[in-house]
Amino acid sequence: MYTSQPQANQMGMGGVGVGQPKFANTLVTQVELSVSAKNLLDRDVLSKSDPVCVLYSVDPRTHQAIEIGRTEQIANNLNPIWNRKFVVDYRFEERQLLKLAIYDWDGASSQLTSHDYLGSFECSLGEIVAAGGRKFERNLELPKEFRNKTSTICIVAEELGATKEVIHLKINGRKLDKKDFFGKSDPFIVISKAMDDGSYSQVHKTEVIKNTLNPDWRQFTLRVATLTGGKPERKLKFQVYDWDSNGSTDFIGEFEITYAELLNATKENRASFSLINQVKKDKNKKSYNNSGLMNFEWLRIEEEKTFLDYIQSGVQLHFTVAIDFTASNGDPNNPQSLHYRNPNMDNQYALAIKSVGEIIQDYDSDKSFPALGFGGRIPPNGVVSHEFVLNGNPQSPFCQGVQGILDAYHHSLNTVQLYGPTYFAPIINHVARFANSYQDGKNYFILLIITDGIICDMDATRDAIINASVLPMSIIIVGVGNEDFSSMEFLDSDGKLLQFNGRSASRDIVQFVEMRKFYGGSSSYQGQSQNQGYGQGQSYGQNQSYGQNQGYGQGQRQAYGQGYGAPQQQQQQFDPSASFIHRSNVVSKTELARSVLAELPDQLVLWMKKWKPVVA
Repeated sequence: MYTSQPQANQMGMGGVGVGQPKFANTLVTQVELSVSAKNLLDRDVLSKSDPVCVLYSVDPRTHQAIEIGRTEQIANNLNPIWNRKFVVDYRFEERQLLKLAIYDWDGASSQLTSHDYLGSFECSLGEIVAAGGRKFERNLELPKEFRNKTSTICIVAEELGATKEVIHLKINGRKLDKKDFFGKSDPFIVISKAMDDGSYSQVHKTEVIKNTLNPDWRQFTLRVATLTGGKPERKLKFQVYDWDSNGSTDFIGEFEITYAELLNATKENRASFSLINQVKKDKNKKSYNNSGLMNFEWLRIEEEKTFLDYIQSGVQLHFTVAIDFTASNGDPNNPQSLHYRNPNMDNQYALAIKSVGEIIQDYDSDKSFPALGFGGRIPPNGVVSHEFVLNGNPQSPFCQGVQGILDAYHHSLNTVQLYGPTYFAPIINHVARFANSYQDGKNYFILLIITDGIICDMDATRDAIINASVLPMSIIIVGVGNEDFSSMEFLDSDGKLLQFNGRSASRDIVQFVEMRKFYGGSSSYQGQSQNQGYGQGQSYGQNQSYGQNQGYGQGQRQAYGQGYGAPQQQQQQFDPSASFIHRSNVVSKTELARSVLAELPDQLVLWMKKWKPVVA
């Protein structure tokens, strides 16, 4: 008889994250996974298999599989639909690897080795939630002796959690009490909800409308869960106060109502409630009527879509990477160069590409990504370009998967001469043109810019970002090396919108992170290049790396190492122990990805809310 044994790392009831602990600043969404299978192997002689599905999380660093939980056993069935669900914590900014294995359960032993293996499959949680039609279906990897057969597994993901409902309100006041000696009143509304201990907690406060007894407050939106705490019978208090310039307030009036009563009263949209000032009423019992009216012009409830809702409805994430090929990165053959390719470890550019690309690729059905470069002199004529394709094919700049991007990047290091300056606007405008053509609510574009230097076209870049802020697009900037990146922080306008020349961005679409913050901030690491390049006290004609290089056109450029002109003065001995790529605290791809992708879900949701279908 099969009995499901609670596992030490079980996720079904308490739900710890897949493969990773919870982090304070990580947005976590619980997802329920329903599993079924078809055409399973029949390993029983006198009957059919009795399948059980086991779910594991796979540690991306060690590839160790840790059991999360098991389904129930379904007797004599090769096409099981398991009733027991798996509840897991989903984090967009992490690549959470899962393994599902199916066994034919024979006997009472809880040890998996005591039962017949029917097949398994590995994937990421991102691939499951991004599957079209919310159904992820793949073939199982079967035991070697059954490779001529086919079994499939189907996983359906559903987001769990509190209600997604939001309530939109438009309220006005009429004939409010006059509270100001030289004027009327400056009224505002405070909405509070009753707590279990009898106290009230403020939920929302409107803006102040100056000098009026008939205010029309702006429309506002509240989450139903915030308003009710899951209890429609919870009391709500609507209070109106008069604002005073000295910071004090004068009470005008209030009324109480439950959320359920409010919905019933506003069935026809409009509803009116008397504002009562109990102190004033007690003093003037016969003549007092009210202290004004609060009128609900309309009340509308709708379900607010989440990031997962959009992804599961078919929204595709399109990833483009842009790499800095300016001279300040240093000779790629020099171990101190930011572009140096160590056969044993990734350089900072490759690490950034992997950190972001390995997550985004799960949300792109064809996994084909444009890879661009900027600031380099490109063959065959050595013309400086701030918008060139890494695979050398402008008609088809796409690379297959993250490895394809890395291959194109490494190839370009052998064909493109590092030069400069550092311009962002052409790359941003390049991706924006595509985003502008796909404003259909089904596509969202992500541009990853990896750079080591100061922007030389700041004004044009700000213009480009403001223009792109109305498009389905986000920009991630990763700064590598030891440069001063304060100007990048300016572009990442957290808490406010980017402004330039009297224009303001529609929304914040830029996220910037410094790579060095993820490995301890030491300055003695790979990339402290002596080729300081443009914008650091030398012009291109004076740059030691290229001062004597005659360029592509005259055929003088040799392989890297010989194409940098005059020999450098004696360089500091390369110390592997001080190198970024050899440090014991090598940057965690998981933590870097968590930082650079943290704002992306909200950026996508905000654009989708603003997006309106174009009517021909």
